[in-house]
Amino acid sequence: MPSRPSLFIVHITPELATVAKVGGLADVVFGLSRELAIRGNHVEIILPKYATLRLDHIFELHVVYQDLWVPWYDGAIHCTVFFGFVHGRKCFFIEPHSHDNFFNRGSIYGFRDDVMRYAFFSRAAMEFLWKAGKHPDVIHVHDWQTALVPVFLYEFYQPLGMTHPRVCLTIHNFAHQGVTGVEVLQATGLQRPERFFDGARLGDNKYPKALNLLKGGIVYSNFVTTVSPRYAFETKDQGQGFGLEPTLHLHHAKYGGVVNGIDYDVWNPEIDHQIPVRYGVDSIEGKYDNKRALRHRLMLADNEKPIVAFIGRLDPQKGLELVRHAIFYTLERGAQFVLLGSSPDDGINADFWNLKHMLNDSPDCHLEIGFDEDLSHLIYAGADMMLVPSRFEPCGLTQLIALRYGTIPVVREVGGLADTIIDKDYSHRPLHERNGYVFRDFDNAGLESALERAIACYRNHPDHFRELMKNAMRSDFSWNQPGQDYLNIYDYIREG
Repeated sequence: MPSRPSLFIVHITPELATVAKVGGLADVVFGLSRELAIRGNHVEIILPKYATLRLDHIFELHVVYQDLWVPWYDGAIHCTVFFGFVHGRKCFFIEPHSHDNFFNRGSIYGFRDDVMRYAFFSRAAMEFLWKAGKHPDVIHVHDWQTALVPVFLYEFYQPLGMTHPRVCLTIHNFAHQGVTGVEVLQATGLQRPERFFDGARLGDNKYPKALNLLKGGIVYSNFVTTVSPRYAFETKDQGQGFGLEPTLHLHHAKYGGVVNGIDYDVWNPEIDHQIPVRYGVDSIEGKYDNKRALRHRLMLADNEKPIVAFIGRLDPQKGLELVRHAIFYTLERGAQFVLLGSSPDDGINADFWNLKHMLNDSPDCHLEIGFDEDLSHLIYAGADMMLVPSRFEPCGLTQLIALRYGTIPVVREVGGLADTIIDKDYSHRPLHERNGYVFRDFDNAGLESALERAIACYRNHPDHFRELMKNAMRSDFSWNQPGQDYLNIYDYIREG
């Protein structure tokens, strides 16, 4: 094979795992950037310098650019740019010195001026690339927060001579789009409302007097991905695009899905130091030691029953009414149930606290309302099945991690779940590729159909269940394949 040229790739992102993480986006940038670097590319990451950054994960942090002046309204805001390594990744952090206090706050998101904060960050990142003389082959941006980057590149920086970079936008969740008003044009210098409110550019598809930053990213980027092929189809053709369906149809030739990977340096029972006993596909008995440890920690009865688990945000997206039904159904079917999760919604938390009190005396059920990283590792290692009954699921990392630990996913056939889990009983795929249980309809009967089959197989055909566990553990959802997919996309847009 001829060696491929090394690319200069810059990720401009609101999140990066270990230093600024809210959701899966942070893990994607963390995993993908390393995979691209391993393959011989020069990769840099640009982030805001949040007050909440985990500085203990940043090495050799120092100032590299003292006087970055970023145009804003009729003037400019002075910024300092820092550089440091985040577990080997080359990262720049932009710190604005402004009374707006954009990133010097107690959390990453959740403020009324979020749109303006990230519009500023996008402009600052592009201004930094330009002033520092950086001309990457590919600029990779993520979600609505950095979707203005390709707009700025095309409208401001290409005319200045920055003609080399191509832009790839990855949309991790269509539910958030950065819908805003005319002020963002005035602030960033785009001006000309008649140009940008045009439906062919940033004009929102639903609200004629609003701008949609994510739409702008789709229109101006050279390629747009989302985090699984099935989710790409659902967002474009099945009404899950939250109003962006017409835009995706118009730009369908540059739209596709790439399944996320997971970091097998973190999620791997063979090397996981957060579980009592390490194990692999050839030493699967070690899983049962972890099952005993999980029961001991949560004070569950030690018996022959399978453990069904749920790990995740208690968010309506995750199918909470089915989770609730599954708890009682699992106990009725003579199995145990473990839940780990919490919600920013007080009402949802209260509902699950009530469930916890109701089931407190059961020796076969434990609900942990909150999040505990160590406990999550132990549940992945100790449970027999992992429930993921989502309403919609762009990719889903829970089922991918569960596979690695030989914990059989029971999932709804939607989004990335449909792309990664192959049903044991009802699939045309070869037996060695089947790795879980799948149901289609978002209702109790659908859930029961899959959960009943999983529990019955565990109980009545333990040899079949063990083969399924081995299939699961052999599934490869590392960053290896997605890394290659993204390099193919980068090559495509550079040649186009």
